[in-house]
Amino acid sequence: MKIFPSSILPRRLGLPKQNGDRFQSTQSLTQFAVSEIDEVLRRVGTQLSGLSEDEALDRLEKYGPNTVAQEKRYGRLHLFGKALINPLIILLSILAVVSALTGDLRAAFVMSLMVVVSVLLRFIQEARADSAAAKLKAMIRVTATVVRDGEQREVPLSELVTGDIVKFSAGDMIPADVRLIESKDFFVIQSILTGESFPVEKTHLKENKVVKSPVELSNICFLGTSVESGTATAVVIETGFRTYLGRMARSIVEQQPQTAFDKGVARFTWLMIRFMMVMVPLVFVINGITKGDWKEAFFFALSVAVGMTPEMLPMIVTVCLSRGAMAMSKKKVIVKRLNSIQNLGAMDVLCTDKTGTLTMDRVVLEKHCDLMLEENEEVLLLAYLNSHFQTSLKNVLDRAVLAHREVHDQFHVPDYIKEDEIPFDFNRRLMSVVLKTPKGENLLICKGAPEEVFKRCSRFEYKNDLYNIDEMWLNDIRIEYDKLGRDGFRVLAIAYRYMEKKPAYSKEDERDLILKGYVAFFDPPKETAPHAVAALHRHGVAVKVLTGDNEAVTRKVCKDVEIPTAHVINGDDVEHMTDEDLEGIVEETTIFTRLAPAHKQRIVRALQRKGHVVGFLGDGINDAPALRAADVGISVDSAVDIAKESADLILLEKSLMVLEEGILEGRKVFANILKYIRMGASSAFGNMFSVVGASAFLPFLPMAPLQILTNNMLYDFSQVPIPTDNVDHDEIKNPRPWSMGEITRFILFIGPCSSIFDYTTYFIMLYIFDCWKNAPLFQTGWFIESLLTQTFIIHVIRTKKVPFVESLASRPLILTTMVIMMIGMWLPYSPIAGTLGFVRPPLMYWPLVVLTLVCYMVLTQIVKVWLMRKRWI
Repeated sequence: MKIFPSSILPRRLGLPKQNGDRFQSTQSLTQFAVSEIDEVLRRVGTQLSGLSEDEALDRLEKYGPNTVAQEKRYGRLHLFGKALINPLIILLSILAVVSALTGDLRAAFVMSLMVVVSVLLRFIQEARADSAAAKLKAMIRVTATVVRDGEQREVPLSELVTGDIVKFSAGDMIPADVRLIESKDFFVIQSILTGESFPVEKTHLKENKVVKSPVELSNICFLGTSVESGTATAVVIETGFRTYLGRMARSIVEQQPQTAFDKGVARFTWLMIRFMMVMVPLVFVINGITKGDWKEAFFFALSVAVGMTPEMLPMIVTVCLSRGAMAMSKKKVIVKRLNSIQNLGAMDVLCTDKTGTLTMDRVVLEKHCDLMLEENEEVLLLAYLNSHFQTSLKNVLDRAVLAHREVHDQFHVPDYIKEDEIPFDFNRRLMSVVLKTPKGENLLICKGAPEEVFKRCSRFEYKNDLYNIDEMWLNDIRIEYDKLGRDGFRVLAIAYRYMEKKPAYSKEDERDLILKGYVAFFDPPKETAPHAVAALHRHGVAVKVLTGDNEAVTRKVCKDVEIPTAHVINGDDVEHMTDEDLEGIVEETTIFTRLAPAHKQRIVRALQRKGHVVGFLGDGINDAPALRAADVGISVDSAVDIAKESADLILLEKSLMVLEEGILEGRKVFANILKYIRMGASSAFGNMFSVVGASAFLPFLPMAPLQILTNNMLYDFSQVPIPTDNVDHDEIKNPRPWSMGEITRFILFIGPCSSIFDYTTYFIMLYIFDCWKNAPLFQTGWFIESLLTQTFIIHVIRTKKVPFVESLASRPLILTTMVIMMIGMWLPYSPIAGTLGFVRPPLMYWPLVVLTLVCYMVLTQIVKVWLMRKRWI
C-alpha cells in the first residue's frame, strides 16, 4: 500500500451522502476486538481470499466511498457576504439609507465610506487566508494493497469497502478501521490520535482485557495511523464517516461557535443601540415640542443618531487586526482568522498537548543503569550491540540507542562478529543476538520487556558480582524497576549469557540469563519549555496539559517544566462525569491524561462555561474537535492538515516561547481597539447629554445637523491612527477579555465630564457673549469647544498613566489630533464657514476655550484615576 499524506480532511468539510446505516458506535469496535477471526469474517461477509470485484462494487454503491471529507470551498461572493454580516455594518447601512432618502447626502456619503472601507479590508484578509489554506493541500493518489478474487492489487483508497482484506508492511498508512487477522512483529504509530510518542504493539489475537478507550484495543487499527514495523493482514470493518476518524470529522463540520471576541463586539453594539433607543427619541420629542418644527427635529434627531454611532469601529477593528496579523507574522505566528488575534490576547487558559510542545517530540535514551538504577556503561554497550546487529526494521527505541555513536568507537564494536539472531515476536516481547566477542567467546544479548526478561533470568549482576535470583531478590528488583515506570520512562531490560557455539540458535536458548540492567527512554522536555510556562504564568495565562499519553509520563514531563502535578484526571474519569461535575473540577486540575478527542472538546467547553477565554494548542487529528471549540485554536506548520485547518493561528515553530510573543501582540491589538471604544462611546454619550439639556431650554438648535455630522466626521478622522498607537506595558501584562461592565462604567463616568464643560460653554456663549438671539455664534462656539475637547481628550483616555508625561501617543496619532484641532479652529474663518453656518468668534472666546480645555483634561484625569483605584476600569 502506498503512503498517503496527512491531508485527510480539507479546510471546510462537507458530509457525503451515506446510503447505508449510520456509523456504528465504539462498542461495535469492541465487539470486533473480542471476537474470534472466523466470527469477524462472518460478520462483515467476507473470506480470506477477499471479496469479488462485483461484491466490492455493490458495497461501494450501497455505503458510499471511503472518504471522510468532500472539498467545500466558498466563493468570493460568499466571503464578501460574510464580511457584510456585522451588527455595526448593518446599523450604519440603515442610517446611510435613511440619510440619503431624507436628503442628507453628506451623512450618507460618510457612513457609506466607512462601510465600504471596513467590509473591503475584512474581505481581502479573509480571502487571502482562504487561498493560503487551499494551497496547503496536495493532490496525491492514494492506494491500498487489497486482496480481491484471491489476488493482491492496488485499489484507490476511496474504493475500499467493508470486508476488504488489506495487506500492511512497514511505512504503510492504515486506510480504514481494520481488525487484524494475521500479524508479525507489528507496531503501529498512533500519535496522530493519542499524542503518544512510542509505537504501539498490535496483534491479531482476540482481545481479552477490558480497555477504557477504543484506541487501546490491541487488534484494531485506525484510519490515519501508520505502520512502524512488521507485517500484517487485516479485514476492513468500518469505512468513511463510520470510522473512528470519520466520527470525529462529523463533530468538526458543526457550525463554528461564537468566540469571545464576536460576543464582545455584539454586546457592545447592542449597548450603543440601547443608548440610542433612549436618547434619540428623547431628543426628537424635546426639540419637536420646544421648537415647534417637527421636520427639523427629525433631521436633528437623525444627526444625533449618527453622532452616537461608532461608525469607525468596524474599520478601526479591522485595521488593528490586520496590523496585528502582519506584526505576528514577523514573530512566526500566521493568522488565519482575524478575530482570533483579540481572543489570543484575552486568553487566560491555554490547553496544550504534551508531545512536541512541552517535549522535543523525539525519543532519546535517557538512562542506562544497573539494577540499583546507577549509571552503567556496560549496560549501554550491550544495548548498543543488540540494536546494531539486529537485522529487522529498527524501531524508535533502537534508533535512540544507536544515537550514542560514541559507543561504536569507544568499545570497538566492529571487532564483534554476529553469529545469529533470535527475532522479536509479540508473544515473547523480546529479541536476542548472538555475537562472537573480540576474546572469541559466544555472547547472547537479550533485550525486551522487563517482565518477560525477568522470567528467563536465573542470576543478576551487580558491581561485577553475580547473585542467584530468588523470590525475595525478584521483589526487590521489581521495586527498583517500578521507580523508572513511575517517573514516566519506557523501560527495556538487558540480560546476557555466555554459551557454547552452536550451528543455530533459537528462543529456547533465552534461558539462564544474567540480568544486567535497564535502558530507559523518554521524550525529554524542551530546554525552553520551563521558561515559556513561567512566562505565560507571569502574563496571567494558566497552562493545562491535555494528552492521550499515560499519567506517569505526563507527570514526569510536567514536573520537569514546572507545571503543578497535584491534580490529575484521566479520560476514564472524564467519561463518567456529567458536564456539571466536569465544571466543578476543571479549573483546579492542571493535567488530563488518556483523553479521547471528545474529552478534550468537553474540557474546553467546560472552561468556557466557567467564564474563561480558552486557547488550545494541538497538532494531531485527535486535537481537531478541541481546536474548533476553543476561543482560539492554535496549531503548528508541521501539524496534520486537519489540525491546521481547524485552527485560527498557525505557529511556524512549535514553541510556547513563540506563542508568548503572539499573546502580547494580541493584547496590544485589543488595547487599541478598546481605546477607540472608550473614546468614541464616552464622547458620544457625553455629547448627547449636552444635546438633550440644550434642547430643553434653548430657543434654537444647539448645533445644526450638518455641524454635528462635520464634528463627528472630524473627530472620527482624528482616531484613524489609533491602530498605530503605542501601548503601555501595564496594558498587556494580563489577559484583556471583553468587559461590558467596565466599558459601561467608563461611558457613564467619563462621558458626563465633557457635558460639564459643554454646559460651561453654554453659559459663556449665552451670558458673556449674549447669544440668546445669535444662534450661529452659539453653534460656532460649542462646535469648536466640543471638537477640541473630545479630540484632545484622546490623549487622556488612551492610557491609564499621566498623558504626555508617563505615556506618549504614537507620532501619527499626535499629528492627526493636532491637525484636526487646527482644522476645527480654522473652519469659522474658512471659505466654507457660511455653508456650515459658522461665524467668527470674538477674540475673548479663545482664552476661555483654552481654560476649558485644561480644566476638562484635569477633571477627566482625576475621574480616570478614581475609577482605577475603585478597580472599575
